[in-house]
Amino acid sequence: MSGNGRRLFAGGNGVGCPHHCWGNRKKPRLWRRKLNFAIGLAGGTFGSLFGLGGGVIIVPLLVRFLGLPQHTAHGTSLMSLVFTGFVGSLPYLWYRHLDASSAFILALSAMGTAHLGAKFCHTLPERKLKRYFGVFLMVMAFFLLSKQYLGALSDPLTGVARWLTLIGAGLLTGFLSGLMGIGGGAIMIAFLAILLGFDQHLAQGTALLAMIPGGAIGGWTYWKNGQVDKNNLLPLIIGITLGALAGGTLAQYIPTDKLRIFFAMILIGLGYRYTQQKTSKESPNGN
Repeated sequence: MSGNGRRLFAGGNGVGCPHHCWGNRKKPRLWRRKLNFAIGLAGGTFGSLFGLGGGVIIVPLLVRFLGLPQHTAHGTSLMSLVFTGFVGSLPYLWYRHLDASSAFILALSAMGTAHLGAKFCHTLPERKLKRYFGVFLMVMAFFLLSKQYLGALSDPLTGVARWLTLIGAGLLTGFLSGLMGIGGGAIMIAFLAILLGFDQHLAQGTALLAMIPGGAIGGWTYWKNGQVDKNNLLPLIIGITLGALAGGTLAQYIPTDKLRIFFAMILIGLGYRYTQQKTSKESPNGN
């Protein structure tokens, strides 16, 4: 049989592949898109429900189930964070659980120090920093759980002290975000709730809005460096948009005290995870 005959006999497509091969080739791409949508839906719901942006869900799922490199997962997550912040904050705005002026100050301050954190991320002891940050998150969780029993600390700061606290929280958030690649929502919400007397809904809505500029800048940086999964970004964004709207709306029906407790439990889990985290750059003696 001639070469052409063998190719035709193999599948009739001239390339030696049965017709059903084409369906099999399309399945992985379709499967990845569906999985990206599901990951976005989960991350958007969680992120807007608790004001954390959703990166804590999206990044590990992109790495584990789609095999993305860590930096590409971070970049893809940051690009999608813009949609989580914008869409997720809409239900909070509708129910008047959002302080736009505070969000503006937080975002502006964070943008001023994010590049400093990124500059020092390779020179400071990463594992120790993550441990300290984990302990910090767990301490913040303790204060949130004990908020109503803290007496004077539960009285909100006002006047100049309020604005200085917002600026300080934004500066710290930006630095830690650049240093360790975190969204910063947990820090913002903790400061707003503990020091400024925001109820949990108001703190979460404000933090979601404040994340947008930083997420946009960070995401664009990763995009320029080719560290964004552009081929599968659209289904991820669609899932995030629907999830963020659902999560933000659901949050409005949870009593603020219960929402604060749920958020504190998440901080404890995240804090413990940071204290146990190792780095690939770490030597056997931990340096």
